[in-house]
Amino acid sequence: MTKTQQVRLARRPVGLPGADTWTVTTEELPAPGPGQFLVKVDYISLDPAMRGWLNDVRSYLPPVGLNEVMRSVDIATVVASSHPEYAVGDTVSGTFGVTEYALTDGAGVQRVDLAVASGPTWLGALGMPGMTAYFGLLEVGRLQPGETVLVSAAAGAVGSVVGQLAKAKGATVIGIAGGPEKCRVLTEELGFDAAVDYRAENVLRRVREIAPDGVDIYFDNVGGDILDAALANMRRGARIVLCGAISTYNAEKLPPGPSRYMSLLVFRASMTGFVVFDYADRYGEAVAEISRLLSEGRMTAREHVVSGGVADFGDTLGMLFRGANTGKLVLAL
Repeated sequence: MTKTQQVRLARRPVGLPGADTWTVTTEELPAPGPGQFLVKVDYISLDPAMRGWLNDVRSYLPPVGLNEVMRSVDIATVVASSHPEYAVGDTVSGTFGVTEYALTDGAGVQRVDLAVASGPTWLGALGMPGMTAYFGLLEVGRLQPGETVLVSAAAGAVGSVVGQLAKAKGATVIGIAGGPEKCRVLTEELGFDAAVDYRAENVLRRVREIAPDGVDIYFDNVGGDILDAALANMRRGARIVLCGAISTYNAEKLPPGPSRYMSLLVFRASMTGFVVFDYADRYGEAVAEISRLLSEGRMTAREHVVSGGVADFGDTLGMLFRGANTGKLVLAL
């Protein structure tokens, strides 16, 4: 038997998740049976989407149930195995949840090559955020060389990859982020052409100054007022890629929709939502392309790694909604 601490959903939050949202339990896991293996979780991915999984509403995934282990994608090490395809010492990625150890039959589990990149990078640029950036920009956004791309939450896990991919494909890239340090990272470390500090600048006016002819693609991770600012700065035939709306995730009542949606008509533009799981059979394509850009030094994988235990999950998740992270947020156990 293996003892493991786990974080479970104690109550559905209204607004920001608080300490009473979670409960930490200690469970005992049996030895692996035939076709099973036991993993020790090394890194837990923290993502804005987690907030949506706490709501009891219909979505692209079922909500996390009350008293269930909180859903998360992890990097883990196999520590015991009765599975013919997984050996002790293998590094794997899977949806094991916020737990120290997990027992699995291998469904949905993928091997991870730490010679290619570190565990946190496999949760970031080579994980779901990277896949989201790649297919959102290239398939939904249909990026063409020479276009102008605007991306919000540009210093985050998805936005930082979107901007760098767009630069690698020959686009001009404007990033929106909060605070001078994040804006500095965008232009000086990640190669963005310009950055807009939404905390200190009027986003609508500043984007218009930088791109007076408008933008071809807006990659939206934020929603709210920043989406409206982007709608006011479209070029004819522009595409808005709806990836997320972190500004509204903790709203206690349904926020109003975009007030400038008629810009879609004026500029013959489109606004399209997508879920990265729809491209699961093509993840290998994205991993190969992003790995190549990383190895060539044309892309930087940036992670914000917090060391702690599973009991630190709630506080660490809150960093996302305070804008306290730059790059992919990861909890290292």
